[in-house]
Amino acid sequence: MKRIDTIAQKIIAPEQLEGWLARARLLDRKIVFTNGCFDLLHRGHLHYLTEARDLGDLLLVGLNSDASVRQLKGPTRPLNAAEDRAFALASLSAVDGVIIFDAQTPATLIEQVQPDVLVKGGDYKPEEVVGREFAKELVLITFVQGFSTTGIIDKMQS
Repeated sequence: MKRIDTIAQKIIAPEQLEGWLARARLLDRKIVFTNGCFDLLHRGHLHYLTEARDLGDLLLVGLNSDASVRQLKGPTRPLNAAEDRAFALASLSAVDGVIIFDAQTPATLIEQVQPDVLVKGGDYKPEEVVGREFAKELVLITFVQGFSTTGIIDKMQS
């Protein structure tokens, strides 16, 4: 099988999620879940995703849809379409699955996944993390200082 096909298979359609989860649980895999916009992948994201993957056997990334990113970040975002962002994430060895969600928060998706570990960035306080009640464990990962999509965009515009 070609590598491109392998990458594309890591992008999970909503109707495929239950099967993906069932296979993972049948094999007794520890599922780690995180989510975000991931508009421009940078060192901070790569560090974060690698650390998240190290917390379990499979890393599932919930990716904000284009409409969801616009709600969160404003009308000029995202810079890259959801399909392109999903493909970039799926091409990372740390990522085992990517699912695009259209809501402003991933609460419903996290409830459906019921992850063993829910991961968010260290800029969150535990009580601020949406969906934490549906995970067995919550882990906050420290950010690599000096890396943010907004910072990169601002630097490009100045």
